[in-house]
Amino acid sequence: MSEIEPVRIDKFLWAVRIFKTRSAASEACRRGRILINNIQVKPSRIIVKDELIIVKKLPVIFTYRIIQPLEKRVSSKLAVNFIEDLTSVEEKMKLDIRHSGFAGFREKGLGRPTKKERRSIDRFTEDMDML
Repeated sequence: MSEIEPVRIDKFLWAVRIFKTRSAASEACRRGRILINNIQVKPSRIIVKDELIIVKKLPVIFTYRIIQPLEKRVSSKLAVNFIEDLTSVEEKMKLDIRHSGFAGFREKGLGRPTKKERRSIDRFTEDMDML
């Protein structure tokens, strides 16, 4: 096999389907949510085999190890051959809790929330996401 071409971190994160778009991956890099070996990186950072990538998608902090750099997007079934998920079970449980839904209570007969009540609910749920 010939020499492996250099791959940018934003392209890699998009290719292995950690982000839906390359621009979303680039934005995450610019905001400091992507760390390689515990150092914040720019979208143009070149990756190599066996580097540890930390992806902060709040409330979960994912950890991956690069098995092989990849530039072209592949199916989700093939993406697992290029990256190893090292995320702890506790971190993945945070995601399950977030997707379990809002367990709010509203008195019967009060109808739909007003605009003011809706904003208050939104602020509350955003605060819960930060935990």
